[in-house]
Amino acid sequence: QVQLVESGGGLVQAGGSLRLSCAASGRTFSRNVLGWFRQYPGKEREFVAAISWSGGSSYYADSVKGRFTISRDNSRNTVDLQINTSNPEDTAVYYCAAGRLSYAPVQRETSTYGYWGQGTQVTVSP
Repeated sequence: QVQLVESGGGLVQAGGSLRLSCAASGRTFSRNVLGWFRQYPGKEREFVAAISWSGGSSYYADSVKGRFTISRDNSRNTVDLQINTSNPEDTAVYYCAAGRLSYAPVQRETSTYGYWGQGTQVTVSP
């Protein structure tokens, strides 16, 4: 059974940092794009960041560029999201995801990701 499990969510004050981790099991994703998305209540899931299968390229939503950093460890089948200089607009449920196809280019659309975690809540207090 393929699983993606996020951890590291919680409460942080504005300006603070948080590190989210996602561990995959059941298969390797070393040849797949890995990404992070977030979802506000009543809204559609939105792209946050993604990293190529090799780890050589990463892409960010404009709203998080310069504050968030995505990284991966293919030997451990994990992907992390470092959140710095947080603000209340970062409050959301964060999901990690793995791309459907091996060796595919990085995409922002949720439809290109076939595996999803259960989500972890991040709350940034003013």
